Amino acid sequence: MARRIAKFHKVSYEQFREGFEDSFGKREEEEIQRIYDGILLPKRATAGSAGYDFFTPVEISLKPGDTVKLPTGICAEMESDWVLKCYPRSGLGFKYRLQLNNTVGIIDSDYFYSDNEGHIFAKITNDSREGKTVCLKAGSGFMQGIFVEYGITVDDCATAVRNGGFGSTTKN
Repeated sequence: MARRIAKFHKVSYEQFREGFEDSFGKREEEEIQRIYDGILLPKRATAGSAGYDFFTPVEISLKPGDTVKLPTGICAEMESDWVLKCYPRSGLGFKYRLQLNNTVGIIDSDYFYSDNEGHIFAKITNDSREGKTVCLKAGSGFMQGIFVEYGITVDDCATAVRNGGFGSTTKN
């Protein structure tokens, strides 16, 4: 039986609004609240699925070459010595060459405690070479996250504490 080592949460409304407006520009408060209320927590499609599907909070349409930075509204609380690895959903990668811009998203266990509440973003690009546009309705699965346990070297002495998102662990 698989170990239960994590829990998904929604970030606060304020944190989501900040990330959403950074990606999509200023919007009416009621519109952002409606989008926030509709955020779905990641879930597995079947009992045998390794990946937790992440869902788009808004409709997106990406022509070949287009990129979007998508605030998911989600954070992951997990035990230490675990990481959440994020990948495009297989079908979207196969049909459209939908790519995560950093290839594989790595969500460390201490990211949850950052100032941004561990808000998970995905920067995705339609890398289609066949002229295909990716159209996803709000609530569509676009990325999958897999929890993986990891080890460290016997002489590891890291003691720094994270406080930030992308690139924050190299600022120490």
